[in-house]
Amino acid sequence: MSIRIILDNPPEFYTNLDVISGQVLLTLDRPEHVGLIVVKLEGESRTALAIAPDRPGLGIASARDRTSSGDTLHENHKILYKVGQVFPDENAPAMASPYILNQGQHRFPFQFKFPFNNSCGNAEAMAKIGGLVTPGGIFGPGFRVMDGTKQLMYAHVTKTLPPSFTGFPGEAEIRYYLKVTIQRPGIFKENWRYQTGLKFLPIEPPRPPKTNQEAYARRPFAFQPRSPRPGPYSKKRSSFFGRYLVPSTPGDASPNPQPSADGWPNGPPSPAAPDIPPSVEMSARLPHPAILTCNRPIPLRLIAKKLVAAHAHVYLIALQIDLVAKTTVRCHNLVNTEMNRWVIMSRQGLSLLLSRSEDPVGTEFVVPDDLWSQIHLPNTVMPSFITCNLSRDYHLEIKLGLAWGNPSARAQGTSLLGQRSKHNDPIEHPQELHLPLHFSKIEVYSGLAPPPALVEAMRQGRGRTSRPAKPAQQQPLASPSQPSHPTQTPNLPPRPAQQQSQQQPADALYPSQLQPGQDHPPYDDAPPTYEEAMAEEMTGPIIPPTTRPAYSGLTNENEPSTLPEKN
Repeated sequence: MSIRIILDNPPEFYTNLDVISGQVLLTLDRPEHVGLIVVKLEGESRTALAIAPDRPGLGIASARDRTSSGDTLHENHKILYKVGQVFPDENAPAMASPYILNQGQHRFPFQFKFPFNNSCGNAEAMAKIGGLVTPGGIFGPGFRVMDGTKQLMYAHVTKTLPPSFTGFPGEAEIRYYLKVTIQRPGIFKENWRYQTGLKFLPIEPPRPPKTNQEAYARRPFAFQPRSPRPGPYSKKRSSFFGRYLVPSTPGDASPNPQPSADGWPNGPPSPAAPDIPPSVEMSARLPHPAILTCNRPIPLRLIAKKLVAAHAHVYLIALQIDLVAKTTVRCHNLVNTEMNRWVIMSRQGLSLLLSRSEDPVGTEFVVPDDLWSQIHLPNTVMPSFITCNLSRDYHLEIKLGLAWGNPSARAQGTSLLGQRSKHNDPIEHPQELHLPLHFSKIEVYSGLAPPPALVEAMRQGRGRTSRPAKPAQQQPLASPSQPSHPTQTPNLPPRPAQQQSQQQPADALYPSQLQPGQDHPPYDDAPPTYEEAMAEEMTGPIIPPTTRPAYSGLTNENEPSTLPEKN
């Protein structure tokens, strides 16, 4: 006996609205009694966190959520759960006796469609599942589906399905897979099971229209003033017992210089005027809102602005761009935060002139983007997401290194004290500054744009439902003696009831704009379900497989789970 799942033209990964179809290939070496064959499309978001020894009662929701050791909590959300019976046909009459499948190969086709949102937050749907059991006869093991009532004990959010996710062994993972269960009625007979993993990447939300607005992070780079240096003097022996210095400039030396008490011929020399330290403002800019796309370069602009009238050159000597991910893992009342970092690019030893001595104050210089414009985000970067017990967001760090003075002086071997230039002057070492620029909130999109037809349908659907219908008593009635005309609508006085209805949203599924002081919707706000209704009507491949970017959400989607099992 062998069981296989053969998928029809499987892409590298699946996304929302994709139709996954295939066949269950069952090979029998002898006749077998089979009650039914069921295929499931499932997605799980699982977390497991250990309780600190000094806080043993923290986060315990119930005794069965703890392992035998009592130090780890588990939380498992069925974000996707679809069941299809492939044998016998669902319309076939119920039979008390099982079916007999002859020796050989048997194929059973199946088909599912990936939804938009997770299903565990739908309390009504979960309650309907309720751990139903399909009996398999007097001696049969039967067939059991998920007990949806367990999902009612957790806190849920209704969001777009999250991407496949691993990387924290023993702590968190998100997996999608197909399961096949073949019921075998009979005493001491176990059901046959087989599963295969899938890789999933969600469709990105509709992007806001392009504008000229930019999000920026900026700060001034101010160098420290240098110590004053004495003017150039040359040495001259005045007598056998002493020496004094005279200016090296011709015409300044007196014919009979007389040394002072300090040994200077004309008193101590006046120090050279100190240089004004340069100050440059560096700003990093991204299109607003700040959105990065998987497997695409960062749309970054770097601009240097001269702030003071300093007669000095400022160079860019180092540049590093880091993308930092913050993953929040929640398990009951326990919360843990994990950080990941990707070095997008790192260049040292640059010598890019940002500010020249002759430039007026306020001059801006745009750093050429060829340093980073050809570097794509790694395929291990997943889009930002929020699900019931896991969430991920990003921020961007840009580390800059600036130098006051020619940075090539260090490369010419001028690090030894006392070394002088060819003009017999001490060579100034470049003064360096290293400071970061930080974007605290970055959204990363998958790069899978929703189809235009769906976006338009969503927009029209929101427009229709966002306009509250006027009560019948508020509509003006046309008099029989006065013909109705669109331009002859009488002006009605304002009514308090009508104003109150306009301030409230027409439908709870389509909330109004953000309230004063809010910069983002609440964590558990559900997106409109109009997309789900439109998604069921759309057919065909929404996003062609040839246009999908590379994504490595899992090293191996069929590898065993790393989370500890619950006892």
